[in-house]
Amino acid sequence: MTSESINAADIPGNAESAGQARRHEQLTFDLDVEICVVGGGLAGLTVALEAARTGANVVVLESRHVGWSASGHHLGTAMPGYALPLSDLIARVGFDDAYELWSLSRAGADYVRAHAAEDVIPGLGFTEGVLEVSNVDAGERLISHLQMLSEDFATEAEGWQIDRVRNALSTDRYFHAVHYPRAFQIDGRKYIHGLAELARKAGARIFEHTPVISIDPSGIRKRIATPRARLRASHVVLAGNVHLGEALRRLSDTLVPVWRYAAVTAPLGARLAEVVRFQGSVIDADGIDHFRIIDGDRLMWASPETTWEARPERQRGAIRRRILTTFPQLETVEIAEVFCGAVGETVHGMPQVGQLQPGLWVASGFGRQGLNTSAMAGQLIARGMLEGDDRWRLFAPFELVWAGGTTGRAAGYAIGTAMRARSAAAGVLARYRERARLNAANRKAKARPPRVAAPHMSASKDSGEI
Repeated sequence: MTSESINAADIPGNAESAGQARRHEQLTFDLDVEICVVGGGLAGLTVALEAARTGANVVVLESRHVGWSASGHHLGTAMPGYALPLSDLIARVGFDDAYELWSLSRAGADYVRAHAAEDVIPGLGFTEGVLEVSNVDAGERLISHLQMLSEDFATEAEGWQIDRVRNALSTDRYFHAVHYPRAFQIDGRKYIHGLAELARKAGARIFEHTPVISIDPSGIRKRIATPRARLRASHVVLAGNVHLGEALRRLSDTLVPVWRYAAVTAPLGARLAEVVRFQGSVIDADGIDHFRIIDGDRLMWASPETTWEARPERQRGAIRRRILTTFPQLETVEIAEVFCGAVGETVHGMPQVGQLQPGLWVASGFGRQGLNTSAMAGQLIARGMLEGDDRWRLFAPFELVWAGGTTGRAAGYAIGTAMRARSAAAGVLARYRERARLNAANRKAKARPPRVAAPHMSASKDSGEI
C-alpha cells in the first residue's frame, strides 16, 4: 500500500461536482522527457503513476480532459477476467498461459482495491460483492464454471440457486448466479480523478486539451507533435481509445467503438429495498444489463449499447424500459441523469497490451471490463519499460487486427442486436418452461387422491385400557 493520499476536495463525487476536479494546463512549450503517455484515461494514468513512482520523467497528453470518455463514465465494478470468456481463452492460448493471464487480471483488481482505500483515494463508496446472473436455467453449466474458477483458477466464487437469487432480486427474469464475494465496486468518477492526482503528486505532468498531431516512432528518441509544442521521448505509450485520431489511425482502426449508455434514477425510497436486496453490482451473464444501488435508494443502470454514437438523453426511455422489464414493481421510476462513454472492443475480445516496436507501447482495447484490465496493463507496461519485465508478451497472441471500419461497426451492431434478441427469446422460453413445470406440479398435486385417516378407536372399560 502506498503512503500517498489525496484530499477529497480535489476530486468530484458525482455529476454535479464533476466540475470541481483539478484541471490541468495545455502544453505550450517543448519538452524532452523519458516517457510520453498519450491518453489520460485509466490505463494511461496508471502507467504514469507507476513510472513516476520510480523517478522517471513522465508526461501525459490528453486531447480533452482527464476521464472525459469511458474512463470517467462507468459503473465502477472491478472483478477478475476479460471480455473473452474463460473457456475461449483456454482454447486460444492453452491452460498454462490462460492461468497466467487470469492471474494478471486478478492482480489488476487488487491494484484498484489497494488504491480505493480511504487513506489513498477517499470517498469512493467501496462495497464488495458482484452477482453474475443468468436469464436461463443453467444449473449444470454453472457447476462446471464454478469448478473451473475455484479449482483451476484460484478465484473465490460461489453458486447461487434460483431461490437465493430471487430472494435477493425480486424478478422472475433471473435463475442461477455466480457470486464473486471479493469483487467490488467504487465511484468510477472519483477514482479516475484520484488516480490523476496521485500521478501528479508522484511527479508526472499532465496536460489537458493537448491532442497529438503526429508521432515519429523511428530512432531512439521518438518525436511527438502537438498543436503548440513538440516533445522528444525514449518511450511513447499509446493509451488512448477509439478517439486517438488521424495521427494514430493504425491503432484506432483495430477497435470497434461501442457506446455504453447508463442512467441514474431519482430516489426510489423504501420500494427499491423491497425489490433489490443485493448491495453489490448485478451483471447479466449475456452482457445486456448491469446495475447496482447507489446513495441508498437510487439505481445506476447500464443498458443498452450501440456502435453508433447518439445523444445520451435519447436513451432515457430505453433504459427506463429495461428497468421496468426487470422490476415492474418500480412502476413510476424516473431517470435523473443519463451518461455514456465510448469503449474500444477488439475483434478477439482481449486487450492490446505490449510493445509494437522498440520504445512504442500500446495499452488499449479493454472493452467493458476495463477497470481491472487497465490497471493491469498500466503496471505491465511501466515495468516493461523500466524494469525489463516481459510478462506483457502473454498478450502477443492477441495482435492488432483491423476491425473492419464502417462495415465492422455495422456488423458489430447487427451481431449485438441479434445477441440481445436471442438472449430475450431464451429468457422467455426459460420462464415459460418454469411456469409449465410449476403448473404440472400443481395439477399432479390436485389429482392425487386425499389421504383417508384410520378410524380412531376410543378407550373403554371393555378394552382393558385404563
